[in-house]
Amino acid sequence: MAKRSVGGEIKLTLGQYLASIRDDRGFSQRDVEKATNKVVSNAYLSQIENNQIKRPNPNILNSLAELYNISYEDLMERAGYVVPTRSRRGDEQRHGRIATFAEHNLTPEEEAKLVEYLGFLRSKK
Repeated sequence: MAKRSVGGEIKLTLGQYLASIRDDRGFSQRDVEKATNKVVSNAYLSQIENNQIKRPNPNILNSLAELYNISYEDLMERAGYVVPTRSRRGDEQRHGRIATFAEHNLTPEEEAKLVEYLGFLRSKK
């Protein structure tokens, strides 16, 4: 189940987040196992994605970050590991936060539609 953060926004669990990225990349759990040379077994990945393992081994997170081309530091934070503050700052941040869909390889049309929808939501306030 997704967690509600202090600001009221919903934050995906590590497992939900990894499952959504894997699905976005078009990988099955077995594809991930093959692509990581069995560093990440499909059974272990399934347990992570189903929130049975909440703090996976950092080596596993590193392999997934490399395969999915996402931030290792973000995965470490989502898993509850302490990450140095300076690594949280970078060019990938917008308005103090990482864009919600940054890891989902949106097409320019999808990104434009999201921005348009955000404008609509803000206009209703």
